[in-house]
Amino acid sequence: MTFELGIIGAGNMAEAIARGVLKSGIFTASQILATDVVAARRDLFQQSLGIECVDDPVRVGRDSRVILLALKPQTMNALLASMAESVNPGAMIVSIAAGITSTTIEKYFSPRPVVRTMPNTPLMVGLGAVAMAPGKFATSAHLDQARQLFEGVGKVVEVREDQLDAVTALSGSGPAYFFFLVEQMVKAGVEMGLDPAIAHQLATQTALGAGKMLVDSADSPAELRRKVTSPNGTTQAAIEYMHSKEFEPMVVDALKAAERRGKELGAK
Repeated sequence: MTFELGIIGAGNMAEAIARGVLKSGIFTASQILATDVVAARRDLFQQSLGIECVDDPVRVGRDSRVILLALKPQTMNALLASMAESVNPGAMIVSIAAGITSTTIEKYFSPRPVVRTMPNTPLMVGLGAVAMAPGKFATSAHLDQARQLFEGVGKVVEVREDQLDAVTALSGSGPAYFFFLVEQMVKAGVEMGLDPAIAHQLATQTALGAGKMLVDSADSPAELRRKVTSPNGTTQAAIEYMHSKEFEPMVVDALKAAERRGKELGAK
């Protein structure tokens, strides 16, 4: 039996993608086959999603028309080598592994088309950001096909592959930066005398509302910030302190550090 979608690595990101695919009706559960080394993840896919899940990635590669590689980068080369001789000749490969280039994947699967993608964890709540780039053998039709896998759970953009490390630093790792900021806002609220639960509720709702404004408003982030910052007011005091501590270059340098790490992972 040939499946429309084979998922190799049934972790949280793969689960979010699978749920989006099922919700949008692109494929039914019976058209998807998945695998994972962890039995609990296989059980979840089978019991919660109705997707057949096996412990043999070679079978998934052999029996699937589209193969989603949802593995950690450190395990990718060994797995690709084990599958190389048996992958469906007509398969398209879609990878969400950070730092693993299409050239690396094509080394094992050429001339099958490869589309590299970089999604982020808000996929799990249907609000992901996904960038994708074609490999050497991927056409616009393959990109359209890959796009369908993600449109049910996020916004999808196309970039050049040499830009994916920047995407990883910006949106792939980006949620953690926001979580870190909110974590510190809650801490500050508690230090200023607020109950921890109230500080958490206020900080998280502020993040949610600010994110909604960023998406819905025609104003730039800088203009939205300006509209909150009254002259000589409380917001200006906080922003000026951030300026004095070189907050802006620190953020930019932090993202560049993430980009460098992505390139290092890809070079291994």
